[in-house]
Amino acid sequence: MSEKLPVIAILGGTGDLGTGLARRWAQAGYQVIIGSRTAEKAKAAADDLAVVMNDRGIEGVDVLAMENLAAANTADICTMTVPFAHQADTLELVKGALDGKILIDVTVPLVPPKVARVQLPEQGSAGAIAQEILGDNVRVVSAFQNVAAHHLQEGHGLECDVIVCGNKKDARTEVIKLVEAAGMRGLHGGSIANSAAADALTSVLIFINKQYKCHAGIRITGLETDEL
Repeated sequence: MSEKLPVIAILGGTGDLGTGLARRWAQAGYQVIIGSRTAEKAKAAADDLAVVMNDRGIEGVDVLAMENLAAANTADICTMTVPFAHQADTLELVKGALDGKILIDVTVPLVPPKVARVQLPEQGSAGAIAQEILGDNVRVVSAFQNVAAHHLQEGHGLECDVIVCGNKKDARTEVIKLVEAAGMRGLHGGSIANSAAADALTSVLIFINKQYKCHAGIRITGLETDEL
């Protein structure tokens, strides 16, 4: 009997990053829910995604749409792809629904207009803020901060590594499975405190992208496949 895959909700998942992850996970066989502050906005994003997938010849994939709280209640694993300014409010809204679950926080502490300059919060990282708000009963894992949404919208695998940070190794392992399902390589990056490094790298990559007119990611060298 094949392993039953978890249901994944993407809170604030209507943008390019959220829909890019939704498409890749749905294509890999996961039931995905796009969440938003309104059910109408979530449905519009899910409908647009269905059109894109149909145009690419990807059939039989069903992405659901719900308000953020309903999505968090329904899912086994939640991912959050909201701007930093909305992180705390979104977490407070869904806090009760996340009890005992994994939350993948993709939030990056960017402070407009100087988003190409590293400006980390007092807590050290967005992931650390999420863990502080949600408490120990939620396994917060920080990941995907350094992946360009542009590339997630493409139909092929990515030559990009994802640093996965969280206080529980079993939770990091589950998230690494999802990284691989999305076509990338995931690496254990240690505790949630270490997510500060990935957060900071995002601003560096934004600067590189502007300087060289590209969509850069990161790659960790010196690792053989059988070492992972």
